[in-house]
Amino acid sequence: METRWERLTAPELRDLATRDAVVVLPVGSLEQHGPHLPVWTDSFIGHAVAVRGAELAADVPAVVLPPMWTGLSEHHFPFGGTISLDYATFAGVLRCVARSILADGFRRLFLLNSHGGNIEPLAVASREMAHEFGIPVVTTTVTKLDPEGLRAALTAQPGMQHACEAETSLWLHLAPGQVRQAEIANTISPGGFSAGDAAATRFWSFAERAPVTGVRGDPRAATAEKGRAIFEGMAAGLARMLRDRALWQAPDPVWRVDRAGTQPPDPIGSVS
Repeated sequence: METRWERLTAPELRDLATRDAVVVLPVGSLEQHGPHLPVWTDSFIGHAVAVRGAELAADVPAVVLPPMWTGLSEHHFPFGGTISLDYATFAGVLRCVARSILADGFRRLFLLNSHGGNIEPLAVASREMAHEFGIPVVTTTVTKLDPEGLRAALTAQPGMQHACEAETSLWLHLAPGQVRQAEIANTISPGGFSAGDAAATRFWSFAERAPVTGVRGDPRAATAEKGRAIFEGMAAGLARMLRDRALWQAPDPVWRVDRAGTQPPDPIGSVS
């Protein structure tokens, strides 16, 4: 069954809405990914994982929107090739998507993130939209879909970083012609910086985190085989979340005046 929103007709989408399909919005970015990967990397990976995950969860109706290709990426500006939103605009676009799918008859929204700079903004935005619209709005990042499988696939770094072994492997699996393989030897950032006390948060640019190349991690270790394992693990993890009934129950209406003192909704278990 077709799962990509842009390939479906309006009547087909209306039918999916009547079946209470989950709408999956991949949320990515358009930003530098070193000298060897396209600036489309995060959006491309997130959309590919979303489509594959929806296909694997064929028993759960789901439809995948085209990726939201701009996120919060101002930390990559020193390297060029980057387009960024501010938080107000980012949250506003997400809110307009949520309002639109409600007008189309859908009642469930999954925000699948594939860019590190979007993690905190999505946590806040999804929470606010759940309260405002009274529908389940779920968000996660692709690295959380199969963390053990991700770690097991990598040999040169502990997890996904940026334009690294993992992201380069994913490209080599999905679209190897897009990898500038002659540039991989020029990707290793010299040194880096101490981020100070890990308990504190502040803005750091990627010129500070990954000087000269804008790459964190070691893409020299990337292979298509690793990419296939990472990709399939992420897609399977997304399929599990699409099937998890507890994620998709209506949010507790905590802002409603008559909510205080009443019992919360009954919990719903997972479907295997």
